[in-house]
Amino acid sequence: MAAIEIARFRVKDGAEEQMLAERPAMVDAMRRRFPTYRESFLTKLDDGRWMDVVVWEDRAEAEAAAEGAYAYPEIVEWFRHLEDGGFEFEYADIRCATRIA
Repeated sequence: MAAIEIARFRVKDGAEEQMLAERPAMVDAMRRRFPTYRESFLTKLDDGRWMDVVVWEDRAEAEAAAEGAYAYPEIVEWFRHLEDGGFEFEYADIRCATRIA
């Protein structure tokens, strides 16, 4: 069953532009390292935090990738833009999906 990962985090002061510029390379690295990574949506919340919603083929793979990502320098490099304290994660199985196109 497909799953979503919701990650909330803060970006270091003055690092947002660089974080956004480097995101495509980080996403590409995630796709190469974790084949069950499907797509993601990054947005800035009203409280100043960022939220990344990632779609995975299944929840177990999403949870494993959250731990495993730290083994790959090309992914960890992007994390340098985030404030200490890391991510706040939530996971949920997708029960129903509707695509509007």
